[in-house]
Amino acid sequence: MPVIRVEMFAGRSAEQKRALAKELTEAFIRTAGGKPESVQVVLTDVEKENWASGGVLFSDKG
Repeated sequence: MPVIRVEMFAGRSAEQKRALAKELTEAFIRTAGGKPESVQVVLTDVEKENWASGGVLFSDKG
């Protein structure tokens, strides 16, 4: 059972997440094969204050 994990900044709507899960599943099946029901997609919303790049929190970047 393949698992696709996506960590992204919070703020996307349920409709956007629904579309992303569908597109990721279809892309996986198209390129790697399998059945859609076997593909698991885990979407994790992360607040900008909990994510840093180059030692700087994204919440501090503006």
